[in-house]
Amino acid sequence: MQENVILVDANDTEIGSCEKLAAHLYGGQLHRAFSVFVFDDKKRLLLQQRARGKYHFAGLWTNTCCSHPRPGEVTLAAAQRRLTEELGFTVGLTEIGQFLYRADDPVSGLTEHELDHVFVGHFTGAPTPNPTEVMDWRWQAMEQVEAELLVTPERFTPWFPLALAYIRRASL
Repeated sequence: MQENVILVDANDTEIGSCEKLAAHLYGGQLHRAFSVFVFDDKKRLLLQQRARGKYHFAGLWTNTCCSHPRPGEVTLAAAQRRLTEELGFTVGLTEIGQFLYRADDPVSGLTEHELDHVFVGHFTGAPTPNPTEVMDWRWQAMEQVEAELLVTPERFTPWFPLALAYIRRASL
């Protein structure tokens, strides 16, 4: 099935749609995305390592879940859908901010140019990851996440530290 993304301007106003892979070619077209951060009752963050088969930034560690809403789909509903598809559970989510960024993947040659909505939720338990989406996962204290980011930033997706800034400001 062909996946389409929502093209937007810098104010997050919808201006059209485009096939997902095409939106990441030739410097990327600005499109709507989301990043989900799920915490447990010990305030640890659920991180995932992207599967090796992902079309870009494969094998890198990142926030709990991230993807794109489909045309006509509310961003919150898309975030909940992808959380279930990738990690096998659904929780209530709250949007805490958004940011615009561009990042090139030197391995795939693709570019992320996204207006990224940041969502937060809470879950206690073990996810049941989809192996085509998630290679590995772990619960980790924020202090450890931030220390690891300082020492080995290349092990993480480029949007992760940017979205993490919203989490720090929200004091979650």
